[in-house]
Amino acid sequence: MRLEKVTALVTGAGSGIGEAVSARFRREGAQLLLTSRRERLGTTRPGDVYIPGDLNDEAFVVELARRAAESAGTVNVVVLNHGLQVSGPLTEMAYDDAKDVLHSNLLSAFLVMKHFAPLMPPEGGSFVCVGSRLGIVGKPGEVLYSAAKGGLIMLAKGAAIEWAARNIRVNVVAPGLTATPVIEASFRRRPDPEAYRRLRESQIPLQRLAVPEEIADAVVFLASPESSYITGAVLPVDGGYTAF
Repeated sequence: MRLEKVTALVTGAGSGIGEAVSARFRREGAQLLLTSRRERLGTTRPGDVYIPGDLNDEAFVVELARRAAESAGTVNVVVLNHGLQVSGPLTEMAYDDAKDVLHSNLLSAFLVMKHFAPLMPPEGGSFVCVGSRLGIVGKPGEVLYSAAKGGLIMLAKGAAIEWAARNIRVNVVAPGLTATPVIEASFRRRPDPEAYRRLRESQIPLQRLAVPEEIADAVVFLASPESSYITGAVLPVDGGYTAF
């Protein structure tokens, strides 16, 4: 597919899945507006616009939308890839951690959708939310993260219905465990990293972690005209984890 006429916002673009999504959009010819909390990105190209900031801050989201309108006029695609995961038993989680997880995964997505939907052109556009397999199934120690990602799924479904008349499609990609720098670093902190990796892989029907590029392929598909009749959908890209 070629996306030369597309202007795409990618959040959480600093590394891992966000970086892979950005790279895939570049290959397809899209113009990119990128954001993350990092001061600068390691990989950009002439024409990319990078604006760092905190998507939990509505004033920043308003400014991001203003600068998007100023630089591109319209935004055809928004990829909501940012988020935060804090793990631990429910009864031991701090309230501040709970607020951070809900704000970073759900309420910030609401803010971006609220302020970027008006920038989409009359012919419509596409929001793709990067959720998680844990928004579909529960897991001990990840209750708040599951609640936030489950909420993101329902936010997307509701928006898909609300905006259908404007031809704004809203879908969710739900990745499984993916070999991002954050995940790889968490494995290395284990007493026996290789044994822990084998354990986690054994819990996945395809017996391996995803690579970020596999998630990016699904995101770009849902963002593109090739999925023009798909909205309100949740696409697991999880090696079969949620098929149980």
